[in-house]
Amino acid sequence: MLNIHLVPCLSDNYAYLVHDTATNKVAVVDPSEAAPVLAALKAHGLALTHILNTHHHFDHTGGNLELKETTGAKVVGPRADRERIPGIDEEVGEGNTWSLGSAKAKIFDIPAHTKGHIAFWFEADKAVFTGDTMFAMGCGRLFEGTPAQMWSSLSKLAALPADTRVYCGHEYTLSNGKFAVSLEPGNQALKSRMADVERLRAENKPTIPSTIGLERETNPFLRPASPELRKSLALETADVVEVFAETRRRKDVFK
Repeated sequence: MLNIHLVPCLSDNYAYLVHDTATNKVAVVDPSEAAPVLAALKAHGLALTHILNTHHHFDHTGGNLELKETTGAKVVGPRADRERIPGIDEEVGEGNTWSLGSAKAKIFDIPAHTKGHIAFWFEADKAVFTGDTMFAMGCGRLFEGTPAQMWSSLSKLAALPADTRVYCGHEYTLSNGKFAVSLEPGNQALKSRMADVERLRAENKPTIPSTIGLERETNPFLRPASPELRKSLALETADVVEVFAETRRRKDVFK
């Protein structure tokens, strides 16, 4: 079984320590900086063996080289973007299985935020690391892809079992939720979730992990079939990609 420890970094990033208790192998997912990760390793009495990157952005890879030099950990990252992953040792992509000791992760290519974005799904432990493709009640900006690509990537994640825990790259949940409510004010699951999110943030507590089931019910980027959302966008008869694209465009300018 995996123990997963959330490590706050920078202003709103999350890295994650992933500890396979059977073998004592330890990975960190998306370390934007080294110092908080090293402090967390010390606090939990763990020795880092691997660094997992979902994509190349500096706020997900900025700690790679210092951690690699300090701990000797191996860097694992997306094959499709290997030239932009600092210190990469092992490339993975769609269809691969990668092992952290006895724990196995299935790799998904989920491009659009970046061309080489991947996710790590530890099926047996009901955990998926989604980087900046899927957030709690949100999705990443389309820096290097199209709406159709992002919809395909999100659909791949949304098809995972409902009880899969979602570990994403940032604490954006409160602002994402406010946008979601603007499009689906009648969504009772969303109202309930927002009450929980507001309470957690008022206490300065993380809103992560989410679950795939909760995202299906409350994440507007997974809900282009919602009649209420379509009405809010005045796209009642549009196809799902068009609805998704307009939802993303609205979020880009939401205040």
